[in-house]
Amino acid sequence: MEAVFEYAPLLLKGTITTIELTLASAVLAVVIAFVVGLARLSPFRTVRWAAIVYLEFFRGTSALVQMFFMYFVLPLWGIFLPPIVAGIVACGCNLGSYGSEVVRGALQSVAKEQHEAAIALNYSSYQKYRYVLIPQAVPMMLPSFGNLLIELLKLTAVASLITIADLTYAAQIVRAQTALTLEPFLVILVIYFLISTVLLGGMKQLEKRVSKGRNTVARQGS
Repeated sequence: MEAVFEYAPLLLKGTITTIELTLASAVLAVVIAFVVGLARLSPFRTVRWAAIVYLEFFRGTSALVQMFFMYFVLPLWGIFLPPIVAGIVACGCNLGSYGSEVVRGALQSVAKEQHEAAIALNYSSYQKYRYVLIPQAVPMMLPSFGNLLIELLKLTAVASLITIADLTYAAQIVRAQTALTLEPFLVILVIYFLISTVLLGGMKQLEKRVSKGRNTVARQGS
């Protein structure tokens, strides 16, 4: 184990890269989730079908293949993405497709009376979603988003296959240079667990704050 800890700076750098990759991909995934989820509810058939095609493609194909495609195939067409960018785009697009179903389901779960109230207030579609539906749907989305965030963290491990120096990549280097297998992977197993624990804790705190704010608004309204 002492031989592994000699590579602590390398493992620390890999941990930072993994966190950065996870958070950047999460931001992209949330944006895609809302765009595609709202598109699924569009009154325009073309928009709905485009969203469905996106959803089924990214949900129905391997995230690893998507990552390989963006890093190895796109250069054949003159599109060169740095490894970290290819990893962020692949992870974000993949998890965003799953997140879009969370967004759609949460929005459809808002009581019908709320839709009718927005219509009665003569709200536009933008105002209806911005001020009525989305604020009520977000608390329902957060638990599922928390689960997807952990799935995203685990998905980033495959980014080492496109030369991203993440935590898994660092462990492979330690294994190659020390001939140890159990120790480096046991260490990163613990690190992944700690990162996931922190992420889940952050999501729990966010859920509490959103729920508290929602309850405060409800009391003021009554």
